[in-house]
Amino acid sequence: MTSQYTPEEEVLKKAIYDKLAPRRRKYIDRVGYDNWDPFQKPQDPVDIRTDENKLTTQQLIRAFLLTVPAERYNDSYARGAFEMCLGIINEQDKHLGAYDFAKWYLENLYGWQRPDEDDQAAGQPPARKP
Repeated sequence: MTSQYTPEEEVLKKAIYDKLAPRRRKYIDRVGYDNWDPFQKPQDPVDIRTDENKLTTQQLIRAFLLTVPAERYNDSYARGAFEMCLGIINEQDKHLGAYDFAKWYLENLYGWQRPDEDDQAAGQPPARKP
């Protein structure tokens, strides 16, 4: 088997192995000295998701919750807002659907009174609240 290391790295690998505790050597012997790579590159850090403005969910939710009146704020409200924030940033269909519905509701129905049965029968559109 050809070595994947330079001669200097081979010497360093042997030196590292020789200085290891017996318990750690036992693990390396089980894996196989040739398969052991003491020079592994570190794994990439967790991908930090941001929105199109390069803001993290923590930054977004903090900015939003600072605008919420104290009498409206509670733990359940904050959890719901945070869940929605995560869902939108991660583009989860459940949260995108809720967002689209809330937007549609505000644009089309918010402030409209429920039509009376007589209005519905006559085909009248609902009256807007004053």
